[in-house]
This record gives sequence, structure tokens and C-alpha cells, in this order.
Amino acid sequence: MYRFFVDPGSITDDQVVITGGDVSHISHVLRMKPGDEIVVNCQTDLDYYCEITSISRDEVVAKVRFTEPQGRELPISITLLQGLPKGDKMELIIQKTVELGAVRIVPVSTSRAVVKLDEKKAKNKVERWNAISEGAAKQSGRGIVPEVTRVMSLKEALAFVKEEGLTLIVPYENARGMEELKSLLHSPMKGGYAILIGPEGGLEQEEVDLATAAGGRVVSLGSRILRTETAGMALISAMMLEAEMNRASE
Repeated sequence: MYRFFVDPGSITDDQVVITGGDVSHISHVLRMKPGDEIVVNCQTDLDYYCEITSISRDEVVAKVRFTEPQGRELPISITLLQGLPKGDKMELIIQKTVELGAVRIVPVSTSRAVVKLDEKKAKNKVERWNAISEGAAKQSGRGIVPEVTRVMSLKEALAFVKEEGLTLIVPYENARGMEELKSLLHSPMKGGYAILIGPEGGLEQEEVDLATAAGGRVVSLGSRILRTETAGMALISAMMLEAEMNRASE
């Protein structure tokens, strides 16, 4: 069943009004008609199962048939601090980490990042990245659309982590041993986490030291060196599975 996100004000007790770009998508791309069923969410833990009653040029109106707790969000919050990669790798990273359960992606400009974005290009990129996040959230049945923030410097990103009270994890190819990661995954994970991933070429030692000084836990992801588009997904996957298994055993 197709899923759409709306503002809270678009939902009343028994009716949902969808506006914006989704109207054209519903009518012209999906070719849906009155009587077709959809799921609507306003970024809460509640899904609204609806039947379309009318489709016009500017809006789609649907009747709420019933509601159901969504329950697909992880019991922990994961923010990805992603060093700017080359090409369109960021799009893949956003798509897959949203599917895995990340609640936020922060693009980070680091020393070894080849990509340099001026203000206009950065704004356009962030708009595109947020659209990809929304698409991935719809596809994976998420209850929220994870935000892709503005591009930050590393210092800004670390200040953001501190302000949000997140536990910072720093996968680093020069880290040795799996004890730190094992301790992290096997502890009762709760609250919010941030994962710092470098771009192609990784993080400079000075950047790792800066993250460590900010309270970051440096971990190894194993004996192989992972690409920038793989490392974040690997760690988020491990954390997702551990959190899901812990929840299932409660």
C-alpha cells in the first residue's frame, strides 16, 4: 500500500487532505482513483489507513478507515555525520541509512573531502537529499522523514552532537581490536547516537583527535577497510539488529 506524509493539520478525525507534489504523483504517476487505499502519516507513531474519495488538480481527499500504531522506528536514535563523498554516493548513503533506521543525516565538510560546495550548490543538494530521504522513508514504511541538515564543518557537527546529547561513535581504519565496538553493541543501548564517517581517504588524525576530545568513542569495524558509502551502513546495520533483538526479548 502506498504511503504518504502530510502535515498534522491535514488530518481531521475522519478525513485526510493531501496537497503539494504528491497530488500529481497520485493522479498521474500512480494513476490512483477514488476507492483506492493509501496509508498516511504525519510523522508520528500512528498510521492512518485511508480510502481515496476524490482527486482534483490541487488536492487528494481520503476518508480515514482506521488507525494503527506504526511501531517501525528503532528504540534508539541514530544520526549519521557523513563526510561529503564524491559523485552521487551521498544519495545512496541517504537512501540506505534511512531504510536502516537513521533519524538524521548531517553532511560534513572534512579535510579530505574532494567535494566543495558553495552556498547555492549546497542548498540545492540538501533539497535533493531531503527528497531522497522522503522517498526512502515511504518505501521502508517509516513513521518519520529523517532530516538531511545543512552542510556543516566538523566543528559545527561536533557542537551539534554535544547540544543534542548524543553518544559519538567514530569508526576509524587505524583503530585496533573489536573490544570497544563489542562493548558498545552488547551494552543496553538507549538514547541517541551519532556516527562520524569520513569521506574517501578517511579522516585526518587531527580530526579523529578532535572527535575524541569531544567525547567520541573510536572503534574498528573489522580487518577490512570499508568505503565511505559502506562504513556507515555497516555500523547502523549492526546497531539496528542489536536494538531490534533487545526490543524483541523484552
